Amino acid sequence: MQQEDLAYERKLRPIWESIEIGNYKKALQDVDKMLKKKPTLQCARALKAWAYQRLGRTEDSAPLIAALEEEQPIEATTLHALTLYYKETQRLDKICTLFSNAVRQVPGSEELLSQLFIAYMRIDDFKALQTVALQLYKLRPRNSYYFWAVMSVVLQALRGPEAQNAQKAQLLLALAQRMVDKFIAENKLEGAQEAQLYLQILQEQHKYDEAYEFLQGALCQKLYPGAPVYVRIDLLKQLNKWGELNRLLKELLLQEQDRWDYYQDYINSTFELIKAGEKPDGADYTVEMCHEFLCDIIEAQPKKFRGPYLARLELNRRMVELRYAEDQLFGKMSDMLAEYFELFADKPCCALDMKLFLEFVKPASERRALATKLMNGLGLSSATLPASVSIDVCGCCTKEQMQRHICTLQIARYSGAHAIVSEELLHAIYTSLSLHYEHGYNAYGQGLLVTDMGPSDAYALLAAQIMYERAWRMQRSEPAIEALCLLNHLLANSVNNFHGKLLALQLYHRLGLTQAAQSAYEALDIKHIQLDSLGYLHCAQLANAGFPALAKMTYECTLYFFLNDNDANSEFPKALYNFGTFSKLVEIVDFRSRLANSYHYMLVTVETLLLMVVSSGGTLSQLLAAYRQTRRKPHEDRIRWDKLHDNRDLTIFVCWDPPTDDDSAEQPTNNGTCEEKDAVPFRSKPVGATLEERREHLQKLSYEQDYDLLRLRSGLSRMVFSLVELYLSRTTMECTMAQQLRDDWVAVMVDIRSKQHVPISGRYLVNLLPSRLHLYLSLPYDRFFTRLADFALDLWKGHSIEGLTEAADACSSDVTAVFETMKRTIETYHVSVDLLWHWKKTHELVNACIEMISLMVFVLTVCYDKYLHAPASQTQPNAGKKVKKGQSTTDSSGQNAAATANNDTSGTPVIPERDRLVLVTKVLRELKQRINEMDLVLASWKPPVVEDSLSAAIERMSLNPKYASSIQSTIAENALTEVKELRKLLKDKLKLMSKAI
Repeated sequence: MQQEDLAYERKLRPIWESIEIGNYKKALQDVDKMLKKKPTLQCARALKAWAYQRLGRTEDSAPLIAALEEEQPIEATTLHALTLYYKETQRLDKICTLFSNAVRQVPGSEELLSQLFIAYMRIDDFKALQTVALQLYKLRPRNSYYFWAVMSVVLQALRGPEAQNAQKAQLLLALAQRMVDKFIAENKLEGAQEAQLYLQILQEQHKYDEAYEFLQGALCQKLYPGAPVYVRIDLLKQLNKWGELNRLLKELLLQEQDRWDYYQDYINSTFELIKAGEKPDGADYTVEMCHEFLCDIIEAQPKKFRGPYLARLELNRRMVELRYAEDQLFGKMSDMLAEYFELFADKPCCALDMKLFLEFVKPASERRALATKLMNGLGLSSATLPASVSIDVCGCCTKEQMQRHICTLQIARYSGAHAIVSEELLHAIYTSLSLHYEHGYNAYGQGLLVTDMGPSDAYALLAAQIMYERAWRMQRSEPAIEALCLLNHLLANSVNNFHGKLLALQLYHRLGLTQAAQSAYEALDIKHIQLDSLGYLHCAQLANAGFPALAKMTYECTLYFFLNDNDANSEFPKALYNFGTFSKLVEIVDFRSRLANSYHYMLVTVETLLLMVVSSGGTLSQLLAAYRQTRRKPHEDRIRWDKLHDNRDLTIFVCWDPPTDDDSAEQPTNNGTCEEKDAVPFRSKPVGATLEERREHLQKLSYEQDYDLLRLRSGLSRMVFSLVELYLSRTTMECTMAQQLRDDWVAVMVDIRSKQHVPISGRYLVNLLPSRLHLYLSLPYDRFFTRLADFALDLWKGHSIEGLTEAADACSSDVTAVFETMKRTIETYHVSVDLLWHWKKTHELVNACIEMISLMVFVLTVCYDKYLHAPASQTQPNAGKKVKKGQSTTDSSGQNAAATANNDTSGTPVIPERDRLVLVTKVLRELKQRINEMDLVLASWKPPVVEDSLSAAIERMSLNPKYASSIQSTIAENALTEVKELRKLLKDKLKLMSKAI
């Protein structure tokens, strides 16, 4: 018998390989041959179900899987095949049931218990993990199995359901401690990871004295001699042993003189000693002693490190924060920064270092004076051209001097020097920086590796940001186009300068050039976790960008990462358990949770579903087939709102824009109107907040708006799909659910509008782009879809012809209103002085209007189809039709006729379905007329153009004219292609309605 099994296993191997390489039809042919010989072969049936699943034939795989589940297989290859099937269908809980049944049949199998442990680990069932780990330990007493159980108890306390109850969490942690104490008493503790886990358990219980005693004890020194020093530092902080911490950090700093984190803790410990009034031996307990220690390091260091100089600045900053008298400070902050500049300005990090302390140079005029002083020291200004300065004086005579010049320019901008100058001077600064970049590239940017960034690239990056600010002030696109030309020139020279790619991506989105933005996004080569942390830069703008196919492709790539990476991440804890790396398990659990509940993931999922309907072509049957493949149960909200996580990386841009000290700086300085006059400044902040606090405030502000955007889009999709489900299933339950989702949608829209969100300012290029929420709030979104839902629900109930006629008329008037909005938007655009500057706002509004119409077409076409194909008996009134006792009347879906009439027992007459069909047709005809008119309006939509004078300006700047012509063709192609795509989309809607009208 064993030989027969081996023979079958050899025959199954080619089937495995066929499935793995994607040859599913070949796999099915081979597996059918095997099943003819041995129909009961479980692994073959599991592989057949898996192949069906890969082909998308879920209805064929389901019976096979159901039969195998009843048989409760125990054979290893069958279990493995079923595990892979369940993983791909996102049914991880079924893997637990699978191995639980197998363990019950083979209770002494270490392999099956280990697999069951891994299955529970994938779904974060920590209590079950504890039980299985103890079973494993009982079967085979190994330390690893025992500490699997200990770690499972810790995870229950920290990340399980009990974590919400502080008392239960403490009891679980106490249990975990007792379990380890037992091993310590029996002298069974063996490894460093076990000692580290014990320290973690003590720290989580705030038993810092015990943890410190254990850390310093002989057992820990023996098992965990390489314990990181930060563990000791953290424990000393928690124990408020500032004197001992101060002494320890002094020792460490004498060994590592450039450790910024040590300096921060050392300075903090000094201030804590001052606050407590303690004067321990060997510790520095006054600011004078602290300063003297830092000066000693500076004098004694063999080479010039930044660390101690930054520490002096940090010490002074803390004294300023704590309001020390001016004569107690160790110098003016501006003078100390000037000294730091003299020492390290030739390093690219110098300006970033100084940025940490520039805000403490007050008032803003003093910051600008500092920037001027530094610039004057170089003999250059931002508007000085290299050609006008002799080679001996020129700030660009050496690479180091060029870097010093770049540093002064960055500090000048951050100090607000550019915020107070005229647009003409801004343009002069831009021109100068462009020429500085060209000079630096020719001198030092030749022959570099492809992966290197040019030493003068920072000139071009700063120039692009300055030119965009000028465009915002003027409300004109020409400066932005010049900035794009410069960025394209930069990227041609430094192909891997991701800062330039990011700025280009932002600029394209600011101007509404979606195709060009897609190219810039692809050039960034964003992969893996960056699709979550950086995907917001592009994906958030695509839903109403006018390129459905492009948006669909990008969304699918993003969703593929989330779905597949979630599977990969579920295997990480397995490796950590196997190697006993318990310290990282909590981090991995948190990481998986953040990824699974990523805001970006949820938004892309919702937008993909809506896009599937809006961008569909073909007939209704084809659309419904696509809809069924991604079918969701609208009443089940799959978004865990309480666990949503904002994973955006807002630090990706290196920002030199000044912190806004007064809101007047946010207004354009020319006579043009600012569309964002009520916008929230990017660096809107609590007064006196630090740079990090401002960033956190901005992230919170923008996330609140994006959170409401997700509520709006999710509520819309669930309501629309519930109406479709109502007409596909025709049950009273679906009607109740649709009514509830309609009411929820109304409540959400009322709540969102009541918050009166204000868009983020667009003054600076690296600002976050405004949330799309404001686009939808500018349209009658709530009224339009609420009336659509009311009409669909009234149609289904069919109680009042007057009410139904009124609802149909309301829908028709809403269609007209949407058309008028779209027409008015394009007419307003046509009379604009600068078409490109107004392109983004215009094309987003147009796309939103078309989306509204498309969703209405989908819902009403489904309604029409159901009434059109209703049996003849259903098109007659039910009144007067006698039904014998015990006889039921059913509709075409097999549902009770009383259910079709919404279980009405009040005697209210039901409108014949023929009359309902007439009313749906009436609205669809209005839709057809307006869609045809929309097509004519789109055909008249003028694309923005680049003036010839701009091309001449590009040539005068010594830039290759090809960049101007490239941008010009990009703008024209983007507009023409978008109009073409939208007109095709409207024709698809007409095709969808072709049977109805």
